Amino acid sequence: MQPIQMVDLQNQYHRYKNEIDSAIQNVLDSGAFIKGKEVAELEQKLAEFTGSKYVIGCANGTDALQVAFMALNLPAGSEVITPAFSYAAVAEVLHLLQLKPVYCEVIPGTFLMDPKSVESLIGPNTRAITPVHLYGQCCDMEIILDIAAKHRLYVIEDTAQAIGAFYTFSNGNKAQAGTMGHIGTTSFFPSKNLGCYGDGGAIFCSDDSLAKKIKMVANHGQEIKYKHEVVGVNSRLDTIQAAILLVKLKYLRDFEKARNNVANKYDEGFAAISGLKTPERAENSTHVFHQYTLTLEDAAKRDTIMAYLKENQIPSMIYYPLPLYQQQAYKAEIKMQPTEQLCASVFSLPIHTEMTDIQIEYIISKVKEFLNS
Repeated sequence: MQPIQMVDLQNQYHRYKNEIDSAIQNVLDSGAFIKGKEVAELEQKLAEFTGSKYVIGCANGTDALQVAFMALNLPAGSEVITPAFSYAAVAEVLHLLQLKPVYCEVIPGTFLMDPKSVESLIGPNTRAITPVHLYGQCCDMEIILDIAAKHRLYVIEDTAQAIGAFYTFSNGNKAQAGTMGHIGTTSFFPSKNLGCYGDGGAIFCSDDSLAKKIKMVANHGQEIKYKHEVVGVNSRLDTIQAAILLVKLKYLRDFEKARNNVANKYDEGFAAISGLKTPERAENSTHVFHQYTLTLEDAAKRDTIMAYLKENQIPSMIYYPLPLYQQQAYKAEIKMQPTEQLCASVFSLPIHTEMTDIQIEYIISKVKEFLNS
């Protein structure tokens, strides 16, 4: 059996090596390392793939969030509601821009933003909601969008972990993660479902004037060179990364199928184990399984099961060990019992496109072995 990795980028690269090497060589031969034709082509292909009218490439997923909020130009001190159970990127950007994150609960089974928690937190300074499509599926966007419309709030989606996931509205209409709010953002960090070989990100928008502003902000605040209309940043997706992503985008649905195959086998293997909860699938969303995250009924067992898996050459990770409001940089005097319980009891198993049935069965057997001992 090959060594098990959380994400196997090497074997994935070797599977598409000829195409990727050729794409990189074409950029090297062209010499157009910044704003080469592959960047515009990727933006067009991603727009076609997602259904967004505009896609603007940028340097990374955190920049995508920062550029999005800069384009909205919210007053200092404006409140933005976002989950406490998440990575720090949203909170980081809000603090940098002198905006205030207001942390909401998530639904323990799906790990997604709880709309009931959102509405209870809206106050006179609330200006936006940032749902995070965590682990690979969409938050309940119909309810979130209704709340936003009712209170005249912006919606900025963080879809770094869920690119390609579909949400189905009650009228049967479908839309992809990142395309339902005013702005959507994503990351192309190498371990993401659609990942490059460095840093990269993108912003999705279907509003003409807002998209124009986003493009300017990402390009030093200029639409015409040397004419700076707004304060901007320098955030570009480089041509080599765009060329790599163009190759991998062709196979993104295949990647999704492979990840779901692993998740389905995990679900089946763990179905009868007491004290272990498998991730729930959201009713209105497909799942692209960026992570496969289990919840232990007895949180005290987490360190020991992870140590046991490590002894048996099985990696595992905790996404995320602390609520954002308990992080030193983003502290807030609040308490959220479901979020804190999740932080204490979740752990994620390897899931990627290169996993073999032998590896999956071995992981399942070792988790069972520990919990049944």
